[in-house]
Amino acid sequence: MKQIGLKIKQKWKFFSIFITCYLPHLLSTAQSSTPILRIGIMADMQYADKTDHGSRFYHNSLMKVDTAVDFFNRNKVDFSMILGDLVDEGPKDLPLLLEHLSPLKKPKYCLLGNHDYVNVSNPDLLHNTLGMPYKYYAFTKGKWRFVFLNTNALSEYATTAHSAERSEWISLVDSLKASGRKNTEPWNGGVDHKQLLWLQNELAQARKDKKHVIVLTHHPLLPENGYETLNNRQVLALLYKFPEVKLVLSGHNHKGNFVQENNIPFVTMEGMIETPVSNAYGLLELYPKEIKIKGQGRLSSRVFKF
Repeated sequence: MKQIGLKIKQKWKFFSIFITCYLPHLLSTAQSSTPILRIGIMADMQYADKTDHGSRFYHNSLMKVDTAVDFFNRNKVDFSMILGDLVDEGPKDLPLLLEHLSPLKKPKYCLLGNHDYVNVSNPDLLHNTLGMPYKYYAFTKGKWRFVFLNTNALSEYATTAHSAERSEWISLVDSLKASGRKNTEPWNGGVDHKQLLWLQNELAQARKDKKHVIVLTHHPLLPENGYETLNNRQVLALLYKFPEVKLVLSGHNHKGNFVQENNIPFVTMEGMIETPVSNAYGLLELYPKEIKIKGQGRLSSRVFKF
C-alpha cells in the first residue's frame, strides 16, 4: 500500500510540475494563434459606370466588392477599413458602390482618395457622404489606436480657390519642384499644418495611454517613387519620434509596395480596380507581438513582429 501511495504522490508531483512549467506556455501559444483584432482591408476600387480603360475594369469593381464583403462577414471581422478612391469620377457613382458595401455586418471606416474628389463642388463636406466623422480622425479599439490621415488636404482638387489651404499647397509644390522632387503630379496631395499638429497630439496621447498605433493614409509616405504624399518627410519626421507606431498602411499606387524604415513597416496595398478578374483585399490581424496581413488575390501577405 505504501508503494502505491508513493507512486500516486510521484504522479501528482509530476503533474503539478507540468501545470506550473508547461501549461502557461501552451495557453499562451494557443492565445497567440487568435488575433486580438481581425480587420477587413481594401483600397482603390474606383468604381465607375464607364468603359474599361487599359488595366482598369471599372464595372468589375462591384463584383469584387461583393466578394470581399462576403469574405469579411464569413471571417467575422471586427470592422473594415477602406483606404480611398472608392469611385473613379467622384460622388455620382458612390450610391451604387455604397449599396454593395451595405451587407457588411460590422462597421466600416473610410478614407478619401484623390478620385473621390472629382467634380465635387464643396470638398470640405465630401467626408459626410462616407459617414466619416471628419476629413481626418482616430479611434481606439483595445490596445490599438487607428489614425486616419487626410493626405488630400493640400492639393488643387480638394481645396477651393483663394483658400489658405490652396495657398499652402501652391507654396509646397513650388518648393518641391525647386528641390527636384518627382511627386508633384496633380493626383498627389499633402497634409496641412493644422493636421500635423493634430497628429502630434494623437501620437503623444497614444504614448501616454500605452497604445499601439496604426496610421492609415491614401497616398503612401514611402517609398519615394512619385506616388508619395507631397510633404511625406514632414509626416515621417513626426512618426519616427514615436515607437508606438507599428504600421503605416496606404493605397493610391495600384501596384502595391513595401518598405521598412525606423522599424516601421510601410505597406501600400494593391488596388482592387486593376485586372479584369483577380481581386485585391484581405485581413489585417493584430496580435500581442505581431501583425499579419493575409492577402487575397493580388494583395500581398506579410508578417511583422515587434
